[in-house]
Amino acid sequence: MFAKDIGIDLGTANVLIHVKGKGIVLDEPAVVALDKQSNKVLAVGEEAFKMVGRTPGNIIAIRPMKDGVIADFDVTEAMLRHFINKLNVKGFLTKPTILVCCPTNITRVEQKAIKDAVEKSGGKKVYLEEEPKVAAIGAGMDIFQPSGNMVIDIGGGTTDVAVLSMGDIVTSESLKAAGDMLDNNIIQYIKKKHKLLIGDRTAETIKMKIATVFPGGRQEEMDIRGRDMATGLPRILTINSEEIRMAMSETIEMIVQSAKNVLEKTPPELSADIIDRGIFLTGGGALLHGIDQLLAEELKVPVFVSDNPLGCVAIGTGILLDNISKANRRF
Repeated sequence: MFAKDIGIDLGTANVLIHVKGKGIVLDEPAVVALDKQSNKVLAVGEEAFKMVGRTPGNIIAIRPMKDGVIADFDVTEAMLRHFINKLNVKGFLTKPTILVCCPTNITRVEQKAIKDAVEKSGGKKVYLEEEPKVAAIGAGMDIFQPSGNMVIDIGGGTTDVAVLSMGDIVTSESLKAAGDMLDNNIIQYIKKKHKLLIGDRTAETIKMKIATVFPGGRQEEMDIRGRDMATGLPRILTINSEEIRMAMSETIEMIVQSAKNVLEKTPPELSADIIDRGIFLTGGGALLHGIDQLLAEELKVPVFVSDNPLGCVAIGTGILLDNISKANRRF
């Protein structure tokens, strides 16, 4: 039996794995639960995510990826090994070829760390590819033609903005303003304004259920539970969409500004193509309520949310694995 080639979207928040011929077979949070004393891995993925903020003192639930790069090498390796073994993609005597995605502006050292971690977790040959390029392919854009395509990939740790043509990136920017920073904005706002402490999971739920980034785009309310800073006791608070929009506005403005910077550096012929084709949004942040409206208004260009924003990068790795000769392999 031969090994199956796989593509990995090694995200800050989630890990998605695409197996050649099968499609996306794994989509789990990038979380690992460890025993502090023995450093033993107790749970990975979905099981570990349930433990975030709810573990006793001797167990810690950590996210080994930060801002799109490896923050803890050993834990990342353990997480990847767990996922790859779970999928049973190794052959009798062979190991799979693996294509991994990374943000556009990471250093050579960070690239090598990702490559080494994947090799140690069971890969034979490991190729690195830039995330916005793979996301654009996964969103159905034909980036191998001599015409301009623009993609904004808003992930958990990084937002990548890129203009692509002839199968490569013409101009791009990567910034550490993305889903995690938005969650943190919500936590800090509620702490400062309402003197209530909430966790990361509550912040993410707020972002998904009632948040909007477009003024007047959504008027909803939600009851949240947390710990009162004055009394130390649990308390329920009602918050609304407009409050959350204001809490997130600074980070959203950074994303909008980054998109403007990339457009300003784009050659005029490609700019003309982008006006015709529009900009595609991918990544979990593409699901933020009103983000397409806001970007369209600010950039004066049509903006579309791709069909499967969360799976775009993983789908793109699958397409690139099938056409690896077209892919610009980075070592």
